Amino acid sequence: MTAPDWLKPGLVGTVIGTVAITIVGFSWGGWVTGGTAQDQANTLSQETLTAAMVPVCLDLARADPMRRGKIETIREATRYRQRDALMEAGWATVPGTEEPDRDIAQACLAELDLEAPAEREVDEG
Repeated sequence: MTAPDWLKPGLVGTVIGTVAITIVGFSWGGWVTGGTAQDQANTLSQETLTAAMVPVCLDLARADPMRRGKIETIREATRYRQRDALMEAGWATVPGTEEPDRDIAQACLAELDLEAPAEREVDEG
């Protein structure tokens, strides 16, 4: 059986077109592999969880009877250590877990007004 003369150029064109569409799709079309999509979904869910837990952190700070002392400890810490001080205060520990969450602590620290007078730093949050 012999192939028609037009078959070879047709197959070559199909292969070149497929490669070109694939390159364009992944480069500019927003296509991603399954692994990349999973990584993006995990990142988004972690960011959403962190944002949802900031009010809990602020409520824990408001309800803490020793908040003034803990706020002062956080204020006195260097910028680098403030997140750790907030974690040690216990405000970044999600109810039902044992360990504080670093991402929640960082987000909560951004919401706390550490420059405000001691009476209103957490009450207005």
